[in-house]
Formats: sequence, C-alpha cells, structure tokens
Amino acid sequence: MFDAVINHISVQSAWFQGFLSGEEPYTDYFITVPPDTDLTMVTRPRALPLLTLFATAGGEKLAWTTFSADQADLNYATPAVLLDIIAVMLRYVAQGASLIRLDAIAYLWKEVGTTCIHLPKTHAVVKLFRDVLDAVAPWVMLITETNVPHEENVSYFGDGTDEAQLVYNFSLPPLTFHAIASGSARVLSAWARTLQTPSNETAFFNFTASHDGIGVRPAQGLLSADEIDALLERTQAHGGYVSYKTDSDGSKSPYELNISYFDALSDPRGDEPLDLQARRFLVSQAIALALQGVPGIYFHSLYGSRNDYVGVKESGRYRSINREKLNADALMAALNRPDSLRSHVFFAFRELIRLRVAERAFHPNAAQRVLDAGDAVFALLRTAPDGASWIIALHNVSNAPAKVTLDLEALGLGTARGPLYDLVSGVTHALDGARLTLTLSRYAVCWLKPAGRDAM
Repeated sequence: MFDAVINHISVQSAWFQGFLSGEEPYTDYFITVPPDTDLTMVTRPRALPLLTLFATAGGEKLAWTTFSADQADLNYATPAVLLDIIAVMLRYVAQGASLIRLDAIAYLWKEVGTTCIHLPKTHAVVKLFRDVLDAVAPWVMLITETNVPHEENVSYFGDGTDEAQLVYNFSLPPLTFHAIASGSARVLSAWARTLQTPSNETAFFNFTASHDGIGVRPAQGLLSADEIDALLERTQAHGGYVSYKTDSDGSKSPYELNISYFDALSDPRGDEPLDLQARRFLVSQAIALALQGVPGIYFHSLYGSRNDYVGVKESGRYRSINREKLNADALMAALNRPDSLRSHVFFAFRELIRLRVAERAFHPNAAQRVLDAGDAVFALLRTAPDGASWIIALHNVSNAPAKVTLDLEALGLGTARGPLYDLVSGVTHALDGARLTLTLSRYAVCWLKPAGRDAM
C-alpha cells in the first residue's frame, strides 16, 4: 500500500517554495483567500487556524492549511495540479503499488460558502482516479481515509463500481473501545448488523489503531453523549489525551483520543497481570480480524506497544503517544522473553492471523450474520462465498465469564450434529442435538467450525 497524501503538501516542498517565489506554474497550485473571506461554514478537523500567512514574491498571502501551518492544501481547481497528482499516483503504480490510500480525501475540494468536506467535486476526483486506474492498472485498489461519521464515510464506495474499493471502517475503533470499556457488545453488535457494501468489488478496511488517534466523530450517532464522555474520561485516566476540533460556531468539540490502543483498554498504572491485559487487548483485535472485510493491523498493535510519553514531550504533539520508533534489538529481546508483554501479545496475535488466513469463511466477501449471544458477547456467523464452510466467532468483551447458548438449526445450520472445534483453544464442544452451550472465560476468543479432519 502506498500512502497518497494529496490533499496537502509540505510547505518545505519544491512546489510550495515555487509558489512563494512566484515561479510558474506553482503560483496557482495553492489556495489563497482575502483576509475578510467568510469561512465559518468550513468543517475543521483541528483546533488550529484554517489559514496561514506567508510572505511571497507578490506580497503576504493567506494560504489554506487545513491540518497545520506546515502543510498547505493543493488547489484542484487548477487543472495542472490534478494532472500532476495523477502522474504521482501512476508512479506509485510503476513502483509496485497494489493499494493506494487516499489520505484525508474528504477535504480535497474547496468552495467558499460551503463546508468544504465531501463536496460533489471531491467525489468526482475520486471517480476520475478510479477510471484512470481501471484503464491502466485494474489490479490497483483505492482505499479512502475519512475520519468522519459512518454514513459520510461509506459514501466513498460510490455505487460499488466507480469510487473506492476499500473504505477505512472508522467507527470500529471507538465502538470496540466502548464495548470492552463497558463490558457490553450491545452497541457494537447493533452497528455491525447495519454494515453492508454496495457490491462484491468493495469491502471495509477493519482496523482498531493507527498512527493517528481513536476518532470520536465516527462514534457520533452511534454512542450517546454520556457514552462518548466515558471514553474521554477513560482515555485521560489511562494517561492519554483528547484532541479537539473547532466547530462552525467557534466552539470546540472532541475529535480524537490520543492513546495507544493497548493502554486505552488497560490502565498502564494499574497492577493487573500481563496475561489478563493481553487477553483484553487480543479480544479487540480478534473482533477486527473476524469482521467482514479486510483487516488492517497497526505495527504497534502487533507488539502491544504502550503510551510513549517521551515522544509526546519531544515533539510537543499528543499524536506522538502512539508513534514510538522502536529499537529493533530491544524489541527482539522482549519477544525472546516469554514473560514480557510484547511476547504475550505478539505470538498470540500471530496465531490469530494464521488461523484467519487459513479459513475461507473469513474471506472479505464471506457472508456475515451478527448473532444474539448475550450482552457481553460479540458473535458472528461467517459463511464462505461457496457455502462450503462456516465459522461461529464468539468474543467475550467483559471481565467475567459469559454463558452462550445457540440453536444451530435456527441459524440455518441444522445439518450440524457433530461437535464443533474451537480453532483458537483447540477444544472440541459437543452439541445437544442442534444446540450449542458453552461458557466463555473473560475476554475469550472462540472461533468454532464443524469438527473434522481439517479442523485438527
């Protein structure tokens, strides 16, 4: 995957330096506005100034800087910008890209007097990128990164054939966080029941953590104000930070939670056993692996990284808390110690990935049904595209045992009469007729399939 950061560009870049010096064609590559321009309607992802004053060869100018003063937004109303960016993307393809991630694509087109997010011309540009790639490199897929509420996020699927093949599933991180923090999968399950893609050419990109924080906006409309406040409080209690954005009325509202996903779930200042903390974290990762779509695993999640306070202090940025640059020798030494947290997380996580890859029922387009297995359990029935295999994936998000009873005949699995095999634990569970009854230990992951020769 290549990261196409095409909404904005460094002010240290040759293009922007050309703009400052009055060099053609870069004089029109960036967006400038008069000081008295009314930009109150513009959606702001940061509590930072939207415009930054720069000294240019033609005098001082206010340039549009959506994310920060060191990143100037490109002006796609200038045709040469669009052509140059297409050339950049085709260079990525020439260098072997099979996925191109469109960073912050929702903010691409600007029109004064509008919100400047999700504008029709932004979608038109994404469609153009898709057309170009379909014509010259149809194996290359687009993936859109839009940290916004769910209904806005999925708009980048287009009609299922004309925009992105993959969309970051931004509501998954805060909803999984809420499920484990509250010990209830109720909201997560209700939301997962609504998930659908417009065609088999599309899929969700399921992740829980990234180099950014846990988005708050994607939880809006899904979690109550009190539930969101509880996540903010837990984040700060666990040593994390809350970043804010500026709203159109000038007020500020929470935008993202800056904390390592591991520490969001387990208090780094607590005294819980490492194996319990690892189990709590791994159930969150198993949910993302089991959900319909393609999983995306952040480097620091794979190794159970904790909050990096040194990084925050050195950079002065809250986001650095989850961007530690690991020392390879220290990492390997930790992995070689069975009692280390990194060892607890990595080897169990690697095994979950191995199990998932081996099962056709976890294919991105395998059918998915969210099951009712009790308030504490996030439960899925995944069925392979050819219908030849299925898996019941159970995830106890609570700190207490959870009893599960499922009627397989009612689930359309009436032919299953033999025992079920748990891929994760290796335990076989007998059925009572077509009824499955078992008790999940706290934070347990149980992926069940019909027992047989291939199950072992």
